[in-house]
Order: sequence, then structure tokens, then C-alpha cells
Amino acid sequence: MPSHRRAAPPHARAAALRGWSEADAERHLRSLELFGMRFGLDKMRRMMTALGAPQRRFDAIHIVGTNGKTSTARMLAAILERHGLRTATYTSPHLVSYRERVQLGERDLQGSEFAAAVARAAWAAERVNNTLSAEDHVTQFELLTAAAFWAMVGHGVQVGVIEAGLGGRYDATSVVESQVTVLTNVGLEHTRWLGPTITDIASEKLAVLRPGTTLVHGEDLAPAARSLARRVAAERGARMLSAPPAHGTLPALRSRGAFQRRNFALARAAAQVYLQGAGIELREQCVREAAASTAIAGRLQVVAEDPLTVLDGAHNPHAVAALVDSLPEVLGRRPLALVMGVLEDKDAAAMLAALLPRCERAWFTAPPSTRALSPAALQSHARQLGFDAVSCTASPAEALAAAQRWARERGAGVLASGSVYLVGDLLAQLGVVAGGQTGAARAGAGDGRS
Repeated sequence: MPSHRRAAPPHARAAALRGWSEADAERHLRSLELFGMRFGLDKMRRMMTALGAPQRRFDAIHIVGTNGKTSTARMLAAILERHGLRTATYTSPHLVSYRERVQLGERDLQGSEFAAAVARAAWAAERVNNTLSAEDHVTQFELLTAAAFWAMVGHGVQVGVIEAGLGGRYDATSVVESQVTVLTNVGLEHTRWLGPTITDIASEKLAVLRPGTTLVHGEDLAPAARSLARRVAAERGARMLSAPPAHGTLPALRSRGAFQRRNFALARAAAQVYLQGAGIELREQCVREAAASTAIAGRLQVVAEDPLTVLDGAHNPHAVAALVDSLPEVLGRRPLALVMGVLEDKDAAAMLAALLPRCERAWFTAPPSTRALSPAALQSHARQLGFDAVSCTASPAEALAAAQRWARERGAGVLASGSVYLVGDLLAQLGVVAGGQTGAARAGAGDGRS
């Protein structure tokens, strides 16, 4: 064995020889978190070769953008499923379990299915790792993406709706050969990796657009991003369509919020483009059924009635602004207690500036992540904004319980927001199902701004 090779983890070495449990798969994925993010598609392409090119064995719709990707993906898949197509979605991040990221039809992968897919991807990753230097390694997201594609093929999926993880150009999902690309919107996020301006970020996302295909974008696309999209589409001979305004003509949605109506309008437009290409007529009855039944956990999700308690994974200023705009649909005019936890790479000050005017009391906490911003830092931001009614605790569950006690005494509502990690931790603590239609049905949910 060449000197630069190293032994694969025991889990990976055993992958091809025996079955894994769901716990084995989760443990292996967590072990890869230490390797962080590495950009480039070489490792991903080599894993696809090892797995028999699963990404070429189903049609793909690729969804990129800053916010709304998960909701748009779920809604789009729901519309296509009701037209008789075998669909799957791949989204990120998850709330409670990694297997939420892959849905077949409208159910999460079962534990045994998830374990088998991760084990097979780990086998492919071991083969790739053995050709790399000691400093390089297949990342967690690359392995999960490979597992998702392998699982889709194993279940005879006809069309996969694939959400990009970060950016687009070098994202692991970009190995798919998409017939339709969906751009939800573009905001200033992940500027360390994607660039400092809207145009820089849009360029990274639009890099996934394939020649001769169709780009469908959301109605709230920033002018700079829209201009760039028009130019990129023209250069690649691609058709460009804008989703219609999200009012008046949409069916009744199960999910609440103006942002959700925009997501559904975009999903419907993209579904129509794909179906036309497949020679299938869009049926409004199917659209209505998808609208009435599709919901996403962790977005405007009501988890308690006394006091009314809402969880939402908004984690950047654009998403928080959309959340604030939609809160009256769920919480009415009642006073509001805020539970907030944010990651350190987010614009916490801008998020607080949008949220605090709506709140009477706040509890700051830390999401379960090594990248969590300290509650004290959030408190400092709040005080700079003139908001002093604040408590700090490291425990999200304790923060939520304290906020609920305060709200119950005052007839107020509670909102927990600021991070998908925070929402996932609270859902786990509350014992609420987080993924798939079952979870959404239990709690009633909203947008996918992850």
C-alpha cells in the first residue's frame, strides 16, 4: 500500500461485508463532521463511478438559492408524485435524524434503508480515500449525497428533487445532470465561501445551470441576481422563467405564511416545466392536493397550544424578515416571548433588529453546535438595540420552558428561532416527529428556509 494511504475507519471497512444498523450509520456520519467542508467535485465524481453512476439513472431537478429550498423541494416533489411519478427529495440540513434528508415519495427513508445506503456510500468513500493524501477525505456531505443517490436508484425513483447544500458550483449535489434548475432567491450568506456580493453568490449558484435546460426562479429574486441569471441563461442557451406572483391564483395551502405561498408558486412553475418536458399535462387537481397536504417540520411549526408555541428555523436576515411578516397568521396580536440561538457565522445583529420589535421578552441560548454564538453575545447585540428584557441560558430546553412559563401567565405566545440546530434540538426534547409527512401532520408546519 502506498505510504500516503491510511486505514479506513472500521465502520467503513465492514460496510461491504455486513449490514449496518441505523445507529452505525449515524455514528459514522458524526465521525466525519470533523473533516468540515472541502470544495471540488473530484471526490464526488469518483464515488459516483464506484457506485455505478446512480446520479444518471433518474431525472433531476436541482434547487439552489439562499432560502426556501427545502419547502420548494418538498412541494415540487409532492406535485410530481400526484402526477403518478416516483419521486424522491434530498434536502439539508436535518432537524433530528440524518435520514430526514432523503424522502421517497413523502416518507423518510426507513432506518434499515438509510443504514444500507450509508454503508454502501461509505464503501465507495473508502475506495476514494485510499487514493488521497492524509490531509484529504470524503466529507460527511459528500457521503450523504452519494448515499441519497444510491438509495433513489434502489427504489426505482424516476425524478429526484435535489437541494444544493452550499452555493452550487462545487457543491456535491452538482454531479446531477438536471433538466430543470430552480433558483429560489439570493441573499448575503456564506460570504466567506461564496463571495461578498449578491452577484458573487448568484454566480456560484447559477454555475449549476446546464446548457439547453430551463431555469425557473422565484418572484423575489434580487435585481442584481435576476440580471446575472438572464445573462447566464442566454450564454448557455437555457430558457428562463419567473414564477408568477404568489397571490390570487394559488390553491389553499396547508402551510402558512406569505413566504410559503411564494415557495409553492415556484414549485408549481417548476413542476409544470418538468411535466411539459416529459409530455405530461399539469393537472390542477394534483396541484390542489399537494398544496393541501404538504408541510415541513421546523418552519412556523406549532408544537404547543398553552401557551401557543411556534418553532421556525429562520437563520439569516432575509429568512427572519419573512418570518416576522408571517407571524400574525399564526400568533395573531398576542404578546411574544422569543427563544433564540444562532450560529457564530450568522448576522445575529440584523436578525435581532427584525425580531425584537415584535417581542416583549427574550431568552438567549446556544444551539447544539461547536459553531454556536454565545448567549452573552446575543445579549450584547440586544442591549445595543435598546432591548434589556433578556435572560441567558446554555440549555435550549430550559430557555423554552422559562419562556413558556412567562407566556402562560401573560396570555402570550412563544417563538423559538435563529437556527435549524436549535429547532431540531427542541423538537427532539419535546418528542415531536421532525421529518416527513407524519411529523408535519402532527404539528402543522411552514417554510423551508434552510
